[in-house]
Parts: sequence; C-alpha cells; structure tokens
Amino acid sequence: MTEGKNMIENEAGANTNIVTDEADGKTETKPLNVPAEMKENGDSKAITEKGSETVAEKEFEPPEGGWGWVVMLAAMWCNGSVFGIQNAFGILFVYLLQEFGSPDDKDLQFKTSWVGSLSMGMIFFCSPIVSVVTDMLGCRITAIGGAAVALVGLLASSFVTSLGPMYFTYGIVFACGCSFAYQPSLVILGHYFKKRLGLVNGIVTAGSSVFTITLPFLLKVLLERVGLHNTLRLLSIFMFLLMLAGFTYRPLLPPTPSGKKSGIKKVFNVNIWKSLGYRIWAFGIPAALYGYFVPYVHLMKHVEERFGKDANKEVLLMCIGITSAVGRLIFGRVADYVPGVNKVYLQVMSFLVIGLMSMMIPLCNVFGGLIAVCLLMGLFDGCFICIMAPIAFELVGPQDVSQAIGFLLGMMSVPMTVGPPIAGYLRDRLMSYDVAFYLAGIPPLIGGAMLCLIPWVERRRKARLAKEAKESPQKMLENRSSSGGQGDVRSAEPESVI
Repeated sequence: MTEGKNMIENEAGANTNIVTDEADGKTETKPLNVPAEMKENGDSKAITEKGSETVAEKEFEPPEGGWGWVVMLAAMWCNGSVFGIQNAFGILFVYLLQEFGSPDDKDLQFKTSWVGSLSMGMIFFCSPIVSVVTDMLGCRITAIGGAAVALVGLLASSFVTSLGPMYFTYGIVFACGCSFAYQPSLVILGHYFKKRLGLVNGIVTAGSSVFTITLPFLLKVLLERVGLHNTLRLLSIFMFLLMLAGFTYRPLLPPTPSGKKSGIKKVFNVNIWKSLGYRIWAFGIPAALYGYFVPYVHLMKHVEERFGKDANKEVLLMCIGITSAVGRLIFGRVADYVPGVNKVYLQVMSFLVIGLMSMMIPLCNVFGGLIAVCLLMGLFDGCFICIMAPIAFELVGPQDVSQAIGFLLGMMSVPMTVGPPIAGYLRDRLMSYDVAFYLAGIPPLIGGAMLCLIPWVERRRKARLAKEAKESPQKMLENRSSSGGQGDVRSAEPESVI
C-alpha cells in the first residue's frame, strides 16, 4: 500500500503542516520544520514549555500599588527597627562601657565596640544564605522566621552580665535574625513596583532614618530610668511587630524555574557572576565601606572627649537621621529618572561626600561645625542606601536580584565588621579618635573610583549584544544559501498539492 503525505500552509501562516494520509483519509496537524529526532524524544514539548515560561516572565508587570502600599509600610518598619537599633548603638556603647567595663582595661574601647560591630557585620555576612533561603522558602516565611530569631536574641541579651555572652546573643543571634528579616523586605518590593521602585525604596529605607532620629532620645530616657537590661527588653517589642509585618509579604513574581538545574546551581544562582558590571559593583561597594560604620559607633564617645559629657551628642545622630531620610526620598525619586546603570554615579557622588565628611570630623572644634558635617553625611548616606536595590535590578534583572543583593551584602560584612574595632584600637593606643576618622574617609574615595567603571562596562556589553543580534539574521541567511536553498527556505514557501 502506497502512503502519500501532502502539505498545506494554513491560512493563519502558523508554523504547522497539515498531513493527509491517503490510505484512511485521516488528517493530522504537526509542527513545521521540527527534526524527526526531536519529535521522537519529545524535545519539541520541552521547547514549548520553556517558551511559555519565558513569555510568562516577560508578560509579568508589577501592579505599581494596591496591596504593594501595605507591603511598603511593612518593609519600612523592618528597615526602621533593624537599622534604627543598629545606628543607635553609639548610645548603648556608652552604657555598655559603664556596665561591663573596667577603668584598668586598656583595650576597653576595642573590646566593647566589637558588640555593635559584630552585630552590624553579621547582618550582612548572613545575606548570601538569606538570599538562598528566600529563593527556596519565599519572602514571607524567611522574614517571619528571622524576626522570631531576632526577638530571642534581643531578649537573651537583656539577661547577660558580661561582654562575652553579649557577643553571642546580641552580636550573632540578634543580628542573624535581623538579616533574615531584612533582606526579604528589599526583594518583595520588586513584586509590586517597577516604575516607582526608586521612590518606594527611598520611602522604605527612610524608615531607618526615622528610627535613627527618634531612638537616641528614647534610648537615653529609657537607659536613665530603667537601665540597660530593661531597655533591651522593651526593644524586643519592635521585633515582635516585625514578625507581624512579615505576614504582609505576599509574593507575585513567578518562581524561578529550576527543574533542570543540578547540583550547586539549584542552590546558588551563578548567573549573577557572569555580569562584569555586577562583579565590579560587588567588590567596589565593600571596598568603600571600611570606614562607613565608624561614626555610628564612635562619634558619641568622640564628642564626649572633645566637648565634654554634657554636650548634646544625641542631636548629631538626629541630624544624620533627618537628612538621611530626606536624601532617601529625594535621591530615590531622582533615581527613577536616571537611565539604566547611570544610577551608579549617584553612589559615586555619595562615597565622595561621605569620605570627605569623615575626614572633617576631627577638624571640627566647634559643635556647630560638627552638626553641619553630620547633616551632609546623612544626606548622602541616604542617597547611597536607597538606590542599592534599583542598581541590582538594572545589573541582573528581577529574577536574579535576591541573590545579587544577598551576595553583595555578604561581601559588605567584612569591612562593616572590622572598621569600628580598628578605630577603637587606634583610640586606645593614641588616646584620640583623630587618626581613626582620617583613615575612615579614605576607603569611600577608593570604592567610588572603582564604581565609575560600571557604566562604561555596561555600555560595551550592550553594544556587543546589539552587534550579535544584528549579525545573527545575516548568518542564518548565509547558512541557508550555502545549503542550496533547501531546509527552512524551501519549507517556508511550500507548494500546495491537493
């Protein structure tokens, strides 16, 4: 029996063949130009599924509001409670010296500063792990669990009687919990906002500024009236509210497909390291931060030594907090109008000003001058913080942003941790903070210079991709012509034989 198969191009022009079996008159519709071996092993189905996943990712558009505003407020509370407490450590530092210190200890500043320094460092050190957990469990579960751990750590810190246990309860347990609670608050915003992401990040990160303004005065009152231990117990309420805030993190983005990934790729997203721009960013930011946390830890003690114990030192943290909030709102909005990775230039400007202001602190012999320095430092600190997430979205895209932010924060942990103890060590040896603040201003200048390379690298990458895209159709035409007009060219214009 002879079997004849004829092709007809359908009216819609779709890439399908209508195949008629003359023996029994049955008609089938099959994909056009699909190799036989792909039909047999089912690869065509896999290609279709992969294509649908890609289309789904491209079609996703954040709602730019709605429930997102509730998520924004919850994330704002997270930033405020986590970094407000961290930034106000300078107040706790003075009372830790009184509570656990000894006048005969020559390394007292060095040892005590490790409590706050370790806490800030661990928040960032845990970030790569947090990013993996966030990808696996989601933003909501990760944030709630982290807040619960932070609550336990802060409560435990209120019962310790020496610096040794404080390193563990406050510096590790509390900080690790804060890390797991904090990072999902950045990632979840990309589920709800895109066009307004810069503004929303500015509002969210302004939360830490609001807390930085108010907490120093609240802590001073609490420490004087109820003491250090009861103050830590009252701060635990902030962590309980943070647990409740985590329940609002309802995800919208489709999960990253990982069914065909194997081994380490299921856990760690290696795609982010393929971007040279991201690699420069991930090493340039940490290089700039060796002196970043030094003023938050040692500025209060420096003011006591320079202007006396009666100096209104809390007003300096308030100045940093106020202008930092203003900077986050202003530069967060400005970032929405700065195209692509040119947002990096805002961070370069921030590091330049922060570095210079750190060097200016020892030169201020008038308290008013110190206030002016803190105002400028806070303004550009807000600029640096609020555009972290938008730059990450620009460099790696929304699907990879969780681990991109996580690994960056993890690399930031080393400079954030070692900076304040080094400053404390220099103070114990030189009996002055002047050299410490001078040295703290150098790393931001170096890191800022490194970041200037990113826009140039990204322009070259996009030009290369555009060139490849332009050459690709030409190569296809050359391949078709070299095959003698067969293959796709022939099947693109089939003869209708009925």
